[in-house]
Amino acid sequence: SDASSSESETHRETPNYNNKKIVLQRFTVYNSMHTMYVIGSNSRENLFRIMEIGKAQNGALTILEDTNFFYTRKDVIDLIGELNKSVQGGVHRVGHGHGLLGLIRFTKGYYLSLITKCSQVAILGGHYVYHIDETQLIPVDFLYSKPRKHSDEERLLAIFRNLDLGKTFYFSYTYDITNSLQTICVREKMRAMAHAARDAARDDAPFAHNERFVWNAHLLSPVFASVDDPARVHDWFQPMIHGFVDQANISIFGRKVYITLIARRSHHFAGARFLKRGVNSRGDVANEVETEQIVCDQLHTSFHDPKYGFYNNPRFTSFVQHRGSIPLFWTQDMLKLPKPPIEVNLSDPFYRSAALHFNNLFQRYGAPVLILNLIKTKEKMPRESKLFGEFVKCIGYLNQFLPLTAKLKHTSLDMSRVSKKGGDVITPLEAIAEKSIRTTGFFHNGISLERTSLQKGINRTNCIDCLDRTNAAEFIIGKNALSYQLYTLGFIAAPKLPYDSDVVNILTEMFHDHGDTIALQYGGSHLVNTMDSYRKINQWSSHTRDYINSIKRIYSNSFMDSLRQEAINLFLGNYVYEVGKTKLWELANDFWLHNDSVWMSKNFRTRNSYIHWYNERYLEEAGTVFALCNSGKHCIKTRSDTDADSARLLVPMLEPYPGYINTWWNETYVPRNFTSMEDVYQFNMNSTARYFPTQMTESFEFDFSPFETRKPELQNE
Repeated sequence: SDASSSESETHRETPNYNNKKIVLQRFTVYNSMHTMYVIGSNSRENLFRIMEIGKAQNGALTILEDTNFFYTRKDVIDLIGELNKSVQGGVHRVGHGHGLLGLIRFTKGYYLSLITKCSQVAILGGHYVYHIDETQLIPVDFLYSKPRKHSDEERLLAIFRNLDLGKTFYFSYTYDITNSLQTICVREKMRAMAHAARDAARDDAPFAHNERFVWNAHLLSPVFASVDDPARVHDWFQPMIHGFVDQANISIFGRKVYITLIARRSHHFAGARFLKRGVNSRGDVANEVETEQIVCDQLHTSFHDPKYGFYNNPRFTSFVQHRGSIPLFWTQDMLKLPKPPIEVNLSDPFYRSAALHFNNLFQRYGAPVLILNLIKTKEKMPRESKLFGEFVKCIGYLNQFLPLTAKLKHTSLDMSRVSKKGGDVITPLEAIAEKSIRTTGFFHNGISLERTSLQKGINRTNCIDCLDRTNAAEFIIGKNALSYQLYTLGFIAAPKLPYDSDVVNILTEMFHDHGDTIALQYGGSHLVNTMDSYRKINQWSSHTRDYINSIKRIYSNSFMDSLRQEAINLFLGNYVYEVGKTKLWELANDFWLHNDSVWMSKNFRTRNSYIHWYNERYLEEAGTVFALCNSGKHCIKTRSDTDADSARLLVPMLEPYPGYINTWWNETYVPRNFTSMEDVYQFNMNSTARYFPTQMTESFEFDFSPFETRKPELQNE
């Protein structure tokens, strides 16, 4: 049309002042009759880029950005003024925010999802991680009118809004929150090394977010389909994870060490507790969450080292663990609460879906996979024990064909039985955690790729819900990992941390919040059994809290889960509206939204053998990368070892590859900007310093070490 062409011409006439890439952190949305304009700027709002979203009559989108243009504030003001004069109906500001999540369509036109409010929750290597507090859904259609009452559009819009994007969704402008720190550091080092070696194939390898944890992948799909250069999509649209992020400062006599917990929930086979159990035909399990524990010494803020260069700061460590439902086909009937019977719906002698699941774990983490199974082994009326026997058979079958070094390692502990008999569940879990960490190791960044220690393999924990018992076990594994991380960084003399010390108390709080958040997302209530329950402390208050949360969980499962499941299926694109297709709210269940037909399944048609169920390449690739780092051995080093390496080895500085945007300094230390200390995230971060006494007297002695127990009866042990 004439109007759209005049808009395009006005845009192109603006002079080219520069050709830099900037990190967009502020977004203003303008709409007109034929085009939506999104004006993005850096955090100081003095450098701008413009994206046009065109609307064709057939409903298709065209997304354009002239990457050769870079605007000043005056350019943008002039451009908006010219558009107001030349475009029929003018341009109108319809939104302002901090990020773009993507575009979605129900029955008619598209909506743009805009982050309008966010808050800082963590900082890693100088890059902030944000929690999404509020969002806005903006119609792309300029002549949009409110949907008719009881129309499909109105109902789908209402279902979409049942998923509260202002709770436990996270993003970052410059940090890849979808991948582990190990993946990021190794990937960036290898790419920089490839450029230095003039290896064009590896140097040009595309940057990839972990799609499994990108919860707005469905909203991004129309964007990728409408642009010429998919690599530039994430300049404008932020990948979003669902889960939990928390960070705390360990104050070690004034030295700052940050603990960061990042829980990433998979968007595959996602949903509410009794509606999503077990595994689907694609090998995705319910309630799958990857939890990463990053411990870093803030001697240097950045991932880069002043002496050794690009991503070679040796003061960063990371440990990853995994939780997920038992990978068998099983369900529970919601109509038979509070303890629905467990039914194994499909007995597959070849365990095809479980094989897909474990093969995917090999792909992501390498071998071995350590399975910590916490379900009940003996019951008067078999419920959980039904699954126990079937799961043991599954592991036994799959292990027949694996090489010795990659076999699935299964450990069982009936936590409920031991706890109810008044026994100690902490001691056996401590022993399991110690063995697990010594088997897989953990990531410790090095001054070069060769001096980097990798975590090889994963600890996979499950109970029935993968909530209460699983969270307690993950905390104990995390506590032991923390002791090794601090030992490796040189802050403690041995990898042991006593309970009731400041550092363990703050980690307990973090895992408690972590467990509560995961439980609310999946079960609809907070944790029923906490670490206090298993450690048998504060018994009266703990039991009261447990009963109340148990009742809340039953209520949520009975009345709210179906609504939440519909919202999740719509948001994730499991259900897409089509004329003549069964409506979302008319489906008897959502089984076929998450499972393939057996005969149409790609996995079924491409499977070569029930014996060679795993991909040998996944084990070989993990071994190759592992061999490049630290000579292929697990190595738990102390700080003195690292210093000795630095003195002994002549390690050249690694330079970044071309095109890498190093913005951490300006993001952390904003230039020419006055900031009150009360507004600085690091100043307000949770810290072990809050355990210190507010007043001191001459007769009062206090040990400021965060590694000493605060219980007098344990101090001499």
